[in-house]
Amino acid sequence: MEKIIVVDVDKCMACHSCELACAVAHSRSDTLDDAAQETPRPYSRIILERLDDQTLPLHCRHCEDAPCIRVCPTQAIFRASDLSPVVIDNQKCIGCNECILVCPFGVIRKDKDGKYIVKCDLCSQRLEAGRVPACVEACPTRAIKYRTPDKVAGQKREKYKVLIKKGEA
Repeated sequence: MEKIIVVDVDKCMACHSCELACAVAHSRSDTLDDAAQETPRPYSRIILERLDDQTLPLHCRHCEDAPCIRVCPTQAIFRASDLSPVVIDNQKCIGCNECILVCPFGVIRKDKDGKYIVKCDLCSQRLEAGRVPACVEACPTRAIKYRTPDKVAGQKREKYKVLIKKGEA
């Protein structure tokens, strides 16, 4: 993957903007007013979990050697190329739930009706249009970012240098 979603849990204020934006991005209408009227209702692919006094937005990590791809008997879960996100073709899915069982992060699940498998697809249609994932764009505190792994590593090194300088590392 060229870029990944990175979450700063200290900045997340549990506003649920990411969930709403995700659901709208995966709706048929792609607008909030119309999406709210759709049946079935659009479903968010991001999961907000409480962690003590913080909220942690969870999403698919699009593993390099994705176990969900390996275990899928119908190739309903796939990636178009090595740099593409892991996506699901629900027309091919037979509902065996093997992908749910092997996901190391627990972020693959059934939709509310139990008919389809849902997971973060990095808003692949938005990526193709040159946009960032909806959760990233909607986050008012910028707790959710879309970055290259090298940029993330560089930012961590900078934080570490500050800690060393302060004598806290």
